[in-house]
Amino acid sequence: MHEAARPQRDEAQGELEQAAAFPGAVRPARRRTVDRYGVRLAVYEWGDAGAPPLLLAHGGFDFAGTFDVFAPLLAAGGWRVVTWDQRGHGDSAHTALYSWEADTRDALSVLDSTTREPAPLVGHSKGGSLFTHLTEACPHRVACLVNLDGLPSRRPSPDVSDHERTKLLAADITGWLDHRRRVSSLERKAAALADLAARRGRMNPRLTPEWLRYLVTIGARHDADGWRWKIDPALRFGGFGPWRPDWYLERLPGLAVPMLGVLGLVPEVMGWGTTADSVRAFLPPGAELVELADTGHFLHIEKPREIADLVLRFLASACRP
Repeated sequence: MHEAARPQRDEAQGELEQAAAFPGAVRPARRRTVDRYGVRLAVYEWGDAGAPPLLLAHGGFDFAGTFDVFAPLLAAGGWRVVTWDQRGHGDSAHTALYSWEADTRDALSVLDSTTREPAPLVGHSKGGSLFTHLTEACPHRVACLVNLDGLPSRRPSPDVSDHERTKLLAADITGWLDHRRRVSSLERKAAALADLAARRGRMNPRLTPEWLRYLVTIGARHDADGWRWKIDPALRFGGFGPWRPDWYLERLPGLAVPMLGVLGLVPEVMGWGTTADSVRAFLPPGAELVELADTGHFLHIEKPREIADLVLRFLASACRP
């Protein structure tokens, strides 16, 4: 029995080793922890520790490992690239409650732990929106801003958790309390590595199976019954408001730092549906806007070199120290 079972274990190990490698992916050079009033945030860095810092922020239901190809390209451009797993994501702590304000304060804590000087901020999706809000609140801490497909549209933002309701109705409150009750003792469903990657593919349909399998090895944990994502099961799409994208749009013109917005125009489940025509009138003076017609929401994963070159050119012209 022991010998008969051994080839199966070897096959599983071979699958894991193959999935854990992806062309161009480089794990962070350094890892540290930031304590945000008792909430442990896992922070990661690529590049020379003495280089000027640049902060990255991932999207909702993502984690820092989604930058494993993109971040090294920015680091090769001469930057110390710093990012973190947002609370409830990746290897950062789960919390009793989540809010947009808490995420913004976490971002400021990571920035404070990195530098007290103004720094460039580069965020994808929810991370782009998060950094836009931080820029509005603390413009003296931001050298320039890059928003990767996280500019608002009139439609709800699919990866913003517990933040988005137009009206705070009794049904919303009841539904939110019921959700909290259901998930208080739950954990995410376990599956084989390939099955978990396929499940992720429904959210990321334009990303390759090889990349999705790689993500499982970083963003999921391997338990006795299979792989399960580390993301807190209490997090859900949409959320508990009230909040409207219009409010975000109307505050964009007040941003006081150089800004680059990049839009992927191929519709996707997790995409925000923003076009240049819908947002151009709200951009701050001098802001740049780039549309990519053949690219989906996860543009920095689909085309990491092209997006990195675009970002590096902007940083060199707008906020290189």
